[in-house]
Amino acid sequence: MAPPAGRIRPGRYLGLFVLIVVVLYALVFFTGGGKPTPKLGIDLQGGTRVTLSARTPDGSAPSRDSLNQARQIIETRVNGIGVSGTEVVLDGNNIVITVPGEQGDQAKKLGQTAQLGFRKVLDAQTVTTPPVPPPPGQADDPATIQQAKATRQAAALVTGNGDTLAPAPAASQALAAYACSTQDPLRGNDDPNLPLMTCDQNGTEKYLLGPVFLKGTEIANAAAAPPAQNKPGWTVELSFKSDGRQTWADFTTKNIGQRAAFVLDTEVVSAPTIQSAILDGNTQISGSFTQQQTKDLADILKYGSLPLSFAASDATTVSATLGLASLEAGLIAGGIGLALVFVYCLVYYRLLGFLTIVSLGLSGLIVYAVLVLLGRWINFTLDLAGVAGFIIAIGVTADSFVVFFERLKDEIREGGRSFRSAVPRGWVRARRTILASDAVMFLASAVLYAIAVGDVQGFAFTLGMSTVLDLIVVFLVTHPLVALASKSKFLSRPKLTGLGGVQTLAAQRRPARKVPAGAGAKES
Repeated sequence: MAPPAGRIRPGRYLGLFVLIVVVLYALVFFTGGGKPTPKLGIDLQGGTRVTLSARTPDGSAPSRDSLNQARQIIETRVNGIGVSGTEVVLDGNNIVITVPGEQGDQAKKLGQTAQLGFRKVLDAQTVTTPPVPPPPGQADDPATIQQAKATRQAAALVTGNGDTLAPAPAASQALAAYACSTQDPLRGNDDPNLPLMTCDQNGTEKYLLGPVFLKGTEIANAAAAPPAQNKPGWTVELSFKSDGRQTWADFTTKNIGQRAAFVLDTEVVSAPTIQSAILDGNTQISGSFTQQQTKDLADILKYGSLPLSFAASDATTVSATLGLASLEAGLIAGGIGLALVFVYCLVYYRLLGFLTIVSLGLSGLIVYAVLVLLGRWINFTLDLAGVAGFIIAIGVTADSFVVFFERLKDEIREGGRSFRSAVPRGWVRARRTILASDAVMFLASAVLYAIAVGDVQGFAFTLGMSTVLDLIVVFLVTHPLVALASKSKFLSRPKLTGLGGVQTLAAQRRPARKVPAGAGAKES
C-alpha cells in the first residue's frame, strides 16, 4: 500500500539517486574515451585563432553587409556543426574565428565559401602532370584573379546555349594547355553565368564546364550517408526545393548519358554520368570522401554559402592567462560566499544545515559528471560565463532548502506538531513553492538562451541545467535525508535539529487543558 501524502520511503529515493550517480560516472569513465574532465572554453584553456581575409574579384573592399552576412552564416555553421565555445567577430575587412584548443583546421573549414553550382560537363581530360603551387601571394592577387577569369571563363570557349551548348573548336587545345594548381586563384570567385575550366579536388582530371544551371541555394537539405551495397564510399544526400527539383528533373531528362559536375568553390567534387531522369529531386554527391569530410560538406551546404570568398591565415595560439586569473578570482569569491552560507546554515539550522551542505556536495557531484558528458556528446565547453551561472545556481539550490526548512518550522509553530509529523506536511506545502520557483528560473534561462548569443548563452545554459539538477537533489536527497533524520530519536532531538526554540514557542501557544471542577476530589 502506498504511504500517505507527504510520507515516502527514503531508502528508495536515495537508492535511485545512487543509481543515477553510478550510471553517470560509468558513462564518464568507461565510454567515449578521453579525459574525465569538462571541456573548457577559450577564456579558460586558450585556443586557436584564424583570420579570414575577404577576397573580391576586383580587389575592392567588401561591403559591410556582405561581411555581416558572412559572419552570421559562419555562426550558424558553428551552432550546426557543434564547435562549441567558438568566437566569430568582425575586425575591419576580416573575420576572426577563435576556437577552443588546437582546432585551427576546424576554424579554416568554417570559413569555406561553399558556393555550390551544378554545371554540364562539355569536355574532360585526364591530368598528366601533378598540380603546381602558384608563386607566393599570387593566388590572392586581384590581377591574377582577373587574368584567370579572362582565360578560364571566356565566353568564346563554348558555342550555342541551353540544350545546344557545346565546346568551341579551340576549347580542347585550351583545356589541354591548362595546368591544375594546388591553390586556385578563382576559388569561390568564378562567375556562375560563364563557362569554366577547372580541375577536380584530387587534380587528376580537368574539365570544360558550361554555365551554372542550378545553384546550391536551391538545396533544401543535405546529409552524410554511409557506404552501402551499391555505394562503396561516403556520399552527401541532397534534396532540392520545389524550383530546384523541377530544374534538376528537366536537366536529367534531357541529358541522359551526359555528365553533370557538382562544383564546390570552383573545384569539381563529383562528375557522375546521368543514368536516368531524376524526378523526385533526391540525388547524391560522391567522391573520394572520408566520413568526416562528408559530414563537413553536408553541414556547410545545409547552412548556406558565404557571399564572399576568404583567404585563411595560419593558425595562431591564444593564451588563457587572463581567463585563468579571472577564474581564480571568481572561485575565491565563490568559495568565500559558499563558506559563509555553510556557516550560516550550521548556526541557524544545525543538523538541517549539515544536510544542506551534504546536498550541495552531491549536487556538485552530478553537475561535474553532466559537464563531462555534455562536452563529449554536444561539444559543450565551460567558460567564465558558465562558471558564473553555476555560482548563481548555488543560491537557487540553497533557496529550495530554505523553503523546505521554513515550512517545517511553520508546521511545528502553528500546528503544534513534532518534527516527525511536520516533515510530510511541510514537504507537501514546500514542494509546490519549490517547483514554481524553479519553473520560473528555468523559463527565464530558456528565454535568455533563445534570444542571447555567445557567452550569455553559456550563462543561461548552465543556470537552466543547474535548476533542473536542483530538483533532482531536493527530491531524491534532501527530502529523504530529512525524513530519515525525523525518524531517529537521536537525530531528531530539538537541540540537534535547531528546532527547539520553535517547539518551545509552539508549546507556549498551545492552550492549557482545563480540569473540571471537583475532578479528582475525594467523596466525603
